[in-house]
Amino acid sequence: MATFERPGVSLHYEERGGGFPVLLIAPGGMRSTIEAWGNAPWDPIEHLAGRYRVIAMDQRNAGASTAEVHGTDGWSTYTADQLALLDHLGVTEFAVLGMCIGGSYVASLLATAPERVRAAVTLQPIGRADNQHLFEERFDDWRAAVEAERPGPPDAEWASFRANMFGGGGMLFSVPDEALARFTTPWQVLAGGDRFHPEAVSRRIALLAPGAELVEQWKEPEHVEAGKAAVDRFLAARLG
Repeated sequence: MATFERPGVSLHYEERGGGFPVLLIAPGGMRSTIEAWGNAPWDPIEHLAGRYRVIAMDQRNAGASTAEVHGTDGWSTYTADQLALLDHLGVTEFAVLGMCIGGSYVASLLATAPERVRAAVTLQPIGRADNQHLFEERFDDWRAAVEAERPGPPDAEWASFRANMFGGGGMLFSVPDEALARFTTPWQVLAGGDRFHPEAVSRRIALLAPGAELVEQWKEPEHVEAGKAAVDRFLAARLG
């Protein structure tokens, strides 16, 4: 595993394979780490590295990545990390695959740098559906773990950070719903189906974003191979 340093943050990442670059953004909420892919229905690092240059990373203050915490932190902070890492690796155009919170990071990338994203895949995106308290509670749990390792900023700074992450935006938190209508990037959404990843959110993404398509069944044991095949076809058609 390698390390990329930028002001105030140290990001750990891993590269596998070769070919067109695919950035992976792992599940796990604020604990989005490379290791979390081992708990997914299938591991895209292992699955995609034979055809693409796979770039996986620990998000800031998750896994082996560390960073200062500020009240101004939010989705754009993470997006800046992701794009800076790709710049460091000499990647201009890329595909992105994100799971869980990765769906919201994908949306932020599509809003920030659509000209760089050739294609996007989102597996069971998180979303707001009478469940905001769940994300705030998970944020607080993550904060406690961070502060157990090192001192953090004052409570007011943490409160501002949490509000920036989960207090605004639309159903995906990271972007307003009306922004989805401008997302023409090819975007495959593999549906969620629980309190953190509501099916209704996946369906609404596919309805609102002109470039989006929905895959309904993909993660149950009997559907895993079909789900992987759907992603393979989607990426092959757009990345070659």
